[in-house]
Amino acid sequence: MGLIYVLYIVYSTYKYFVMIPSYPEEFSYRPPFILRDRFTNFSAYIGSIPGYLFPTVILVIFDYYKKQQETAVLLEQKKTTELNALKNQLNPHFLFNTLNNLYALSLKKSDKTSEVIAKLSEILDYILYQCKDTFVPLKNEVILLHNYIDLEEVRYGDRVKVRFTKKISEDAKIAPLLLLTFLENAYKHGVVEELHIAKIDIFVTGNSKEIEFKIENSKPTFTKNDNRTEREPIGLNNTINQLNLLYPGAYQLDVTNTKELYRVHLKVKTNGV
Repeated sequence: MGLIYVLYIVYSTYKYFVMIPSYPEEFSYRPPFILRDRFTNFSAYIGSIPGYLFPTVILVIFDYYKKQQETAVLLEQKKTTELNALKNQLNPHFLFNTLNNLYALSLKKSDKTSEVIAKLSEILDYILYQCKDTFVPLKNEVILLHNYIDLEEVRYGDRVKVRFTKKISEDAKIAPLLLLTFLENAYKHGVVEELHIAKIDIFVTGNSKEIEFKIENSKPTFTKNDNRTEREPIGLNNTINQLNLLYPGAYQLDVTNTKELYRVHLKVKTNGV
């Protein structure tokens, strides 16, 4: 209140000595302006408060709005940076696994080496050039999964049976490379050490509002590491971090890990992204 009173005194003085002498005609139709009365007239002071407060309130609101906008921009930049970091973690992991497959075939001088190189080229082309957007068509991600399965089929042959069921509408979209992580883990933890026939069941359905993904893989009865069933598959935490960033509060992820099988059930509310 003290600051407002000082402003009131300064403005009254300025008006009396500058404005009234400069524009006498403008003030000739108004009541006489007596400076001493202005200093001592409490009613006039109270009546002037809204005029001083209104610009201040406007400035405060404008400053708050500006800071909110700056905060939103910083949060979006932070989100983008974190997503890029997560993708950079995922891609080398996928590439490492695939190159191991190719190396194993080259040692055997397999005729399938060129086929693997061609499939790998398709997959890398998709990852490098078609996954730049935050969301991509779900059908493209399904094609990526099929390419990966074809790639692994060259390596494992009849040792793994894959059943793929899908029902996808054209407008379904999803964050890129999310589903690939689960498929990688199915092979890594369900096929690599299986001495007999491994099984992988995949189910994908999606539209503009919701995407549902299920994948289940059998587990080998014997593993080199007896504690393997207690370990989380590589890349799962990475995927959860991406889900938290892109679908906060809009997804449900259920993981079942037993001696016989590993199952992932993911539901995502996309709301037409």
